[in-house]
Amino acid sequence: MLLVADAGNTNTVLGLYDGGRLLSRWAVQTTRERTTDEWGLIFKAFFEMAGHDQRAVTGVSMCSVVPPAVHALKHGARKYLHQEPLIVGPGIRTGLQLRYDNPKEIGADRIVNAVAAREKYPGACIIIDFGTATTFDCLSSRGEYLGGIICPGIGISLDALVTRTAKLPKVEIARPPDVIGKTTEHAMQSGIFFGYAAMVDGLVQKLAPEMEANLTTIATGGLCAVLAGEATSIVHLEPDLTLEGLRILYEKNRKPDGIAPRSV
Repeated sequence: MLLVADAGNTNTVLGLYDGGRLLSRWAVQTTRERTTDEWGLIFKAFFEMAGHDQRAVTGVSMCSVVPPAVHALKHGARKYLHQEPLIVGPGIRTGLQLRYDNPKEIGADRIVNAVAAREKYPGACIIIDFGTATTFDCLSSRGEYLGGIICPGIGISLDALVTRTAKLPKVEIARPPDVIGKTTEHAMQSGIFFGYAAMVDGLVQKLAPEMEANLTTIATGGLCAVLAGEATSIVHLEPDLTLEGLRILYEKNRKPDGIAPRSV
């Protein structure tokens, strides 16, 4: 079995694969101070709750946009899963052509998403990832990573609104009854929900002329399901796109003897 891990700014999402089938999915808060031994406890708890034997893990693949957080995670994989993790970074095989001024600036999760999108949807596409930041990544039908857009995420935008105002409350990110809010709560929900849906549709419309005609869009990330029904430009919903990309990259980078290349 293969364990994959995406250490993001807010949460670290883990997935356990048996071949191409996702058996279990877990999430914990990303904490820079977490130790190697704490990861050992987390692995043990998750595997036992799901009824899996962690001794059956034969590979680990991970990516991170938080370097301090991945340090303990990779050492936890070595110590408690007895596997050398594949860590997504410069030098691994992706199958993509990076048309970016400085490819080292691209977040590992964005590359992973592009790899998965390329595998599942071979044509030109825009990948919209609703994470801590909302990102738009553009991929050509020839497998070229063209670049994209980075926006403040829905959650941090709402947090900024609440913390920078004296009387506005924290509200749930959800579709309100009407666009015209008749309470403060509904007015805020309308701004966040409909505002972000309109932003997604507007940015996809702006990106489309710079891409190929036969274009599709893929949404992923923690809040993709919340906005997918309202943002009409979203065609495909893939909440586990990053986990899929980590699985695909592990297979692309395996040595013939089944051992992943050593990562630092």
